[in-house]
Amino acid sequence: MKIEILNTGSELLLGTTLNTHGRWMGQQLFKLGLRVARQTTVPDGDAIRGALDEAVRRADVAIVTGGLGPTSDDITREAASAVTGTELIEDEAALRSLEAFFEKRGRTMAPDNRKQAQVPVGAEVLSNPNGTAPGIYIPPRLNGAANCAIFLLPGPPRELYPMWEAEVVPKLRSLSGGDVLANLAQLSLAMVGESDVHQELDADLAKIAGLEVGYCARLGEVDVRLIGSDDAVKEGRARVLSSFSENCFSEAAESLEQVVVRQMAEHGLKLATAESCTGGLIASRLTDVPGASAVLTHGWVTYANEAKVSQLGVSETDLADHGAVSEPVARQMAEGALRVSGADLAVAVTGIAGPDGGTSEKPVGTVFIGLARRGRETEVSRQLHPRDRHGFKRMVSQSSLDLLRRAVAEKAARSSGL
Repeated sequence: MKIEILNTGSELLLGTTLNTHGRWMGQQLFKLGLRVARQTTVPDGDAIRGALDEAVRRADVAIVTGGLGPTSDDITREAASAVTGTELIEDEAALRSLEAFFEKRGRTMAPDNRKQAQVPVGAEVLSNPNGTAPGIYIPPRLNGAANCAIFLLPGPPRELYPMWEAEVVPKLRSLSGGDVLANLAQLSLAMVGESDVHQELDADLAKIAGLEVGYCARLGEVDVRLIGSDDAVKEGRARVLSSFSENCFSEAAESLEQVVVRQMAEHGLKLATAESCTGGLIASRLTDVPGASAVLTHGWVTYANEAKVSQLGVSETDLADHGAVSEPVARQMAEGALRVSGADLAVAVTGIAGPDGGTSEKPVGTVFIGLARRGRETEVSRQLHPRDRHGFKRMVSQSSLDLLRRAVAEKAARSSGL
């Protein structure tokens, strides 16, 4: 079943409002065994009619969001009426619902709001207890342009999401006739390039019958998406893990920081961070995760050398002899954080974010990452991430979190005797 989504609203194209509907609807539809064939975004006004006319001639289902308000630029109803060749009439039940909405809040309904009670003849009104704009469902039999069902839904998520569950999902199930849900696996890999993953896997994955493969790359990670039958996805997953099991940090669409917090909490481990070049980004990413207070005990931003000395006990002599961006300093920062905090693990970073400050020996993008663990020897990794400051900080934080993830996994394996 071909499904098209039409998002309306000039604010979406101006960039003042983030369009999250496509991502959310794609996820919800896949749960029903359905896929989005196309998504279009148009401004308010006449463009809605043209885009909807095109969509209903291609698709089996057209889902329109937005444009159901009372203002002059909200013309989704009028566009649907014109496209389907149906007349708009005032629905008495919808009008009563609108009046009750305003009365409950002690407000007087403006005359312009009556527009929101208009629906194409024969269409079904979709209840909206969370706003003034009722949704509208136009069955395929009413569509004079093509055999396409049309859903007109409100734009605000607080109104759209409840309406989707209560009104849209049952109708989609009926329209689809119980399509078989394909299996989906998404493996998130850390600190490996998309081209490396593609080069290693693509030829083998292409040999698996009925398997759809996709990649999505971000700084410091790649998602490998597998869609198909249970057997095809199982075989594809095994192939991915045969090459990248150590890089795979999640199969549940978790972020790296979510994984670190969850796994450390599961093992009762405490963490401290000591940051220079990242300016607190590692701690910030960790504390974005609910439940981080059970894991993170201390976070230092020791940007100045004096702070490294006074807060973490870094040697002034080593700073003078080796520089702030060096193996000895990263080691002492990590060990100082571990010692002062009393945590089980500590990670420390010191590097050159640029654009200035690099040398032939230590070019811009150089970073030393120290990992200190109670009862274990401290490890220091030298890495090079020659990017802009934002990209550099993101990559260093990503690498640091991945080192922590691997350390927790190693500790868990030793505890279990593996």
